[in-house]
Amino acid sequence: MTEQLRTDGSLRHLLTLETLTRSHIERLLERAQTFVRPLGQRPPRSRALEGATVANLFTEPSTRTRVSFELAAKRLGATVVQLEVQLSSRAKGESMLDTVYTLQALHVDALVIRDAEVGVPGLVAAHVAPHVSVLSGGEAHVSHPTQGLLDALTVYQRKQRFAGLAVAIVGDIRHSRVARSAFHAFSKLGVTDLRIAAPTALMPERAEFAGCTRHTQLEEALGGADVVMMLRIQRERMNEADLPQGERYFAAWGLTRERLALARGDAIVMHPQPMNRGIEIASDVADGPQSVIRDQVRNGVAVRMAVLAEVLAAGPA
Repeated sequence: MTEQLRTDGSLRHLLTLETLTRSHIERLLERAQTFVRPLGQRPPRSRALEGATVANLFTEPSTRTRVSFELAAKRLGATVVQLEVQLSSRAKGESMLDTVYTLQALHVDALVIRDAEVGVPGLVAAHVAPHVSVLSGGEAHVSHPTQGLLDALTVYQRKQRFAGLAVAIVGDIRHSRVARSAFHAFSKLGVTDLRIAAPTALMPERAEFAGCTRHTQLEEALGGADVVMMLRIQRERMNEADLPQGERYFAAWGLTRERLALARGDAIVMHPQPMNRGIEIASDVADGPQSVIRDQVRNGVAVRMAVLAEVLAAGPA
């Protein structure tokens, strides 16, 4: 696995939360919180990254992650390059590394990479020049570190703690990079009652998610939960024959108000989006008073500002 830290212990790359220490994660969350503003207030801006260039290299569709990385970089004063992969030389057969070397020659300082193939961000990080940082915007089904950070930040804002919380992650766990990064974040931060709940076909291998309790019935996973994180079915990573039928799936696994009542009265509802309303979550829950889904979106920009500032700025932003 590619080393994410510089020799002085500072963060150079962000590819996964799995190998970061609790102190590194807490530092990023504390820094992210300084960038959070209520809706209606102007977002914070600084010139901390003035002169730096950030390139978004996304080979999979993305709305929230890509836009929030762009906004994060611009609000810190950086120049942003959006590479349309389907229009680039990669569509003509150029390798990922050749694309990266081209961007590096154009004085790009950070590469934000989303790719459907396992190992691509790590491969790039192992081959870039010493002054270049690589940030994962989502790696296949295995990792989405900034999503894990923004989920942790959202929980802390509402609960002010991690110890003693019961967190239920529900849905297509097997194919979800969000679930894996959330697991790494919450485990590192001290959540001991972590639950994963899914139909048997969507449950990960036994070797994964060590320490989590596994549930194949939604109701038992929700009982007394403080946090309920719903996941969509990852259709793009499944064969058509394996896709569950929407109405049947909702009947067994959809989060309704009645099912949410099994959790604690002050439980929060999360979803990384995009949401399939009426499949994994009912609209009145997604838009209800316990939902923090829009907070997650807002926190995404703050977290990505913190990560960019951490890897590229010489001092505090």
